Amino acid sequence: MQFSDAQLQQWLANFFWPFVRIGAALMAAPIFSVRQVPARYRVVLAVMITLLVQPLIPASPVVDVFGSEGIMITLQQIGIGAMMGFVVQLAFNALIFGGQAMAYSMGLGFAHMVDPTSGVQVPTVSQYWLVLAILAFLLGNGHLLLLGSIAQSFHALPVAVDGLTRAGLWGVVSWSSRLFAAGLLMALPVIMALLLINIGMGVVSRAAPQLNIFAIGFPITLLMGLLVMWITVPQIMGGFESLVNEALGVSVDLLGAR
Repeated sequence: MQFSDAQLQQWLANFFWPFVRIGAALMAAPIFSVRQVPARYRVVLAVMITLLVQPLIPASPVVDVFGSEGIMITLQQIGIGAMMGFVVQLAFNALIFGGQAMAYSMGLGFAHMVDPTSGVQVPTVSQYWLVLAILAFLLGNGHLLLLGSIAQSFHALPVAVDGLTRAGLWGVVSWSSRLFAAGLLMALPVIMALLLINIGMGVVSRAAPQLNIFAIGFPITLLMGLLVMWITVPQIMGGFESLVNEALGVSVDLLGAR
């Protein structure tokens, strides 16, 4: 049995460039990109996923992988995969932003802890929502939907030199504003409830100046903030689920925009 150079290059291209896109997406996507997951495990997972999806995706162009055109295609696949993982990561960052707004309204802005997934300090309220988001993401098979979205991207945006476009990149940047809008919308019930409580405290302090409003205001604000957070858990998790579904849907569309 003999193989020609063209056949070997075709087999290498059909495996290498999908592997690069899938690996870049796993390096940037939530859950898979956490610091606790060693890089070698992500590489093995990317190899397994590539072997599974390779027969179902369009064939890659027959180009020398180590040539100038092949290097350009490799850079395109890294950018596409990283952008897809980044868009989904924005949905989790929206909860972090919303948790920061809640923490500052409740007087817990000074309480920070190291986030084990990113290694940076975030408010404890943000960490609480982030843990719930990870559990909801896994229970809702979000990781499988993410992998399916990556596989679908090969049909919407096949392997080629001209993969990413300026319109697609600008669409991703524009959609990143959803981070702030969604985070503020999730934190709005807590912010409004605590605003009303602070207004009431101001009225009480004017009506009864002898009361030490600072001594009783902080515990009331903290307890009411925690109560409103507990009441609004279903709504916030529902909004997070919708945001993740939107991110999975628009990632392929935005990157494939022409």
